[in-house]
Amino acid sequence: MYRFLLSWRWALTTLVALLLIPACIELGFWQLHRHESRVARNTLIGNSLKATPAAFDTLSTGPGHQVPSALTWRTVTATGEYDSTHEFVVRQRYDSGGSTPGFFVITPLRLADGTGEVLINRGWVALGSDATSYPSVPPAPSGQVTVTGRLRADETSAASGIRDRGGLPEHQYMLINTEQQTRATGATILGGYLELASTSPDPGRQAQLIPAPDHSDIGPHMAYTIQWWLFASMVPVGLWVLIRREAKDRRTEAATAAAAAAAAAAGADPAPVPAPAG
Repeated sequence: MYRFLLSWRWALTTLVALLLIPACIELGFWQLHRHESRVARNTLIGNSLKATPAAFDTLSTGPGHQVPSALTWRTVTATGEYDSTHEFVVRQRYDSGGSTPGFFVITPLRLADGTGEVLINRGWVALGSDATSYPSVPPAPSGQVTVTGRLRADETSAASGIRDRGGLPEHQYMLINTEQQTRATGATILGGYLELASTSPDPGRQAQLIPAPDHSDIGPHMAYTIQWWLFASMVPVGLWVLIRREAKDRRTEAATAAAAAAAAAAGADPAPVPAPAG
């Protein structure tokens, strides 16, 4: 009855189906891991933002220090005076709505305790007259200030996917990277940077502050996980349906051929033969 399964066509169909099952299962686990990573990231951000603000110099060990992932997004304070001489902008960054291109304004803050400088991302500004011109930037407040912000790790091409190309206009960069700025300025810049949330005293006019990251959205990855595993379970069911349909069609063809042969032998027109059940 099912000898047709030994044909090359059905052998290939069965092989493809058998390969699809583990592939769908693996894709489901891939989406599950992405879901778990997203949940872990949201938990880290939520806990970091709720934690009591810490002084920047208690979390950074000096130039070249890599901010550990456990401290990323931690609310941090720093007191000092802005070093506007070494201010720069970062290209191809977008406003809080994510639709308008512009620049991030980065100004080093010379810490009051003399340990060095910390880069402060003071926020977003729109493009100037064109994409290469230095934009109009609200001046950093003068005198001693205390800033509160979110601790971030240095940006790198490997982590961000942004190509750090050279040949840019003066004081324009593609990344916020303390080692790069240390080489460019010769200043003692501590590892990591702050994403500004507030300044005391109030500076008045300032760049558009970057909002805190959304840590409530877990994304669609769990739904995709379930979908892939449903696909895996449907493959053998679909294969069995195709096999049953093929067997039924073959029985119908065999019965029709037998009826035609019998009618021809009797010298009469063949009568239609009903399809066999099953």
